[in-house]
Amino acid sequence: MEKVVIKKSPYNVKKARIIDIKQLTEKEKLFRVILEDNSWLDYEPGQFIMVSLMGIGEIPISICSSPLNRDYFEICVRAVGKVTESMHRLNVGEIIGIRGPYGKGFPIRMIEAHDLLIIAGGLGVAPLRSLILYAIDNRRDFGEIHILFGCKTPEELLFSDEIEEWGRRLDLHFACTVDRADPDWKGNIGLITSLIPGVDIDPIRTYAAVVGPPIMYKFVIKELLAKGLPVDQILLSFERHMKCGMGKCGRCQIQNLYCCKDGPVFTFKEIMDMAEAL
Repeated sequence: MEKVVIKKSPYNVKKARIIDIKQLTEKEKLFRVILEDNSWLDYEPGQFIMVSLMGIGEIPISICSSPLNRDYFEICVRAVGKVTESMHRLNVGEIIGIRGPYGKGFPIRMIEAHDLLIIAGGLGVAPLRSLILYAIDNRRDFGEIHILFGCKTPEELLFSDEIEEWGRRLDLHFACTVDRADPDWKGNIGLITSLIPGVDIDPIRTYAAVVGPPIMYKFVIKELLAKGLPVDQILLSFERHMKCGMGKCGRCQIQNLYCCKDGPVFTFKEIMDMAEAL
């Protein structure tokens, strides 16, 4: 009898167990997760997964851990809606649903052997954390690494313990700024764009990876272009309400591109003609 091959549907949901939860700020929690079938989630920095809670809903969330860590993966969740607020009420040991990973991440093979300028605004540090950890784990494969991080207030600073470590490393250049300081803040005060002019880079051998609120992109891109970065060496990640994750529903469409399938990481060259739609 001829063997029947049953293809797995891309819509299949895998069960995943929460093995650790860390409160990062008042609004954000870090969930450490493993798949119940003991398989490994094979992903690239910048990709996302669809996370579901039975009877509540499904949302896209960026993976924020290093893809080289095969013991678990991590997601940073901000409580801003029905699904995310329900996730914040979960405990260690409970089960969530996972689909993916989906999308186009940061082009690791392309940016290796180059300098990196990583610019994170607010929650944008979550997907960029995956790239940062990957670059640190493979430090010899990259040239100079500059990390710029900005948020509204010191209380909203994500991964504060790791950020302190990045600031102490001799093989990284790290700078952090806040829009509004408190009396204990010793760092820079101002928008993240205020940090860019002081960064010494060779634009020809530098790739910039930028993730943050949409309003930030226009001004960051302007500063990067002023430094001479080529448009195909500026990498941007965009967030849209991705419903299916595979370019079928059109919910994340920007003109002729789908964020979930063609992105979420794009070069500025790919999207510069549609910048006003972003």
